[in-house]
Amino acid sequence: MNDYIVERVLTISAYVIETEATVRKVSEMYGVSKSTVHKDLTERLPEINKELAEKVRKILEKNKKERHIRGGIATKNKYLFSKA
Repeated sequence: MNDYIVERVLTISAYVIETEATVRKVSEMYGVSKSTVHKDLTERLPEINKELAEKVRKILEKNKKERHIRGGIATKNKYLFSKA
């Protein structure tokens, strides 16, 4: 694995742990695709650091469980503010 990929994976994982950000937010923040972020966090990180990968996995699971709620709130706000 190239050094720049390892550095990106570790940087992204540290950011996710610090902020509990979603894959989409991380991809916007670092200018890479959602697919790349997901692959970095789920496939490459466990090869680099298993303990860090476990922390990130828990955050990703939490975000996945909450995403339907976030979507509902976003839709509600969209229609509340579009009527004004």
